[in-house]
Amino acid sequence: MRAFGRYLDVLDALREKCPWDRKQTNESLRPNTIEETYELCDALMRDDKEDVCKELGDVLLHVCFYAKIADEQGSFDIADVCNRSVDKLIFRHPHVYHPSQIGAEHPKPLPYGTTEEDTSDKDGEQLKKATNVEQVLDNWERLKQKEKGGNKTVLSGVPASLPSLIKAYRIQDKARHVGFDWEHPEDVWKKVREELDELETELSKGDKENSTKELGDFLFSVINAARLYHLNPDNALESTNQKFISRFNYVERKAHEQGRDLSEMTLGEMDALWEEAKRELKN
Repeated sequence: MRAFGRYLDVLDALREKCPWDRKQTNESLRPNTIEETYELCDALMRDDKEDVCKELGDVLLHVCFYAKIADEQGSFDIADVCNRSVDKLIFRHPHVYHPSQIGAEHPKPLPYGTTEEDTSDKDGEQLKKATNVEQVLDNWERLKQKEKGGNKTVLSGVPASLPSLIKAYRIQDKARHVGFDWEHPEDVWKKVREELDELETELSKGDKENSTKELGDFLFSVINAARLYHLNPDNALESTNQKFISRFNYVERKAHEQGRDLSEMTLGEMDALWEEAKRELKN
């Protein structure tokens, strides 16, 4: 608490005394927030603990900065942000907090060993007994639609600005929580092959517009397959991106050591260096 108080005190001082901090608005900060979030994600992918700690601080700064601006405008402050988040967490975890505790200043968990098998949401709809992760997530999605100001439809909680790959995964995952999903994971492969066949058919016709549509359908089905097998497609693709960069940099470096430019090499020569990179880098 002392550390967080010190953090807010410094932000207050900068907002008052620093010309750059004083002129910032929600609009001017937004691009930097996006950049800082991606930098945090990059540190997480590299599992660089020091960088993760640093980037978390940068993201936290932006959270507090937006709350500071809102406080100046009389809208809300960082305490409101914290309290609303806590209220939401309590409401979405009825298996931990009794529904009557929602909004309490000091909510209390149920006594140790007690379960709420018959817990209902505020409209009386029965929730699943949350004894595993999947049941918790199913209840979470259902409760989000019951909150004041919450999601009004199953897919309304998917941000429009999400990157397309992540958005596809979230769309499919949300649909899953209401039962719209393949009964068995292996059933998805027929759909993947079907979409690939349709893509190849349109490509053979030279129809770019329809090929683009079928490419989208194929990618969507592959992401669906990844989800069904509990694989994160965004993490998988980023891992492959980093692997390609590492190997390609190796090829480029070896070419320069030979006094050659990549554009002057044959594909066979580059392939030989690529295979060497695979052996040497072991990734």
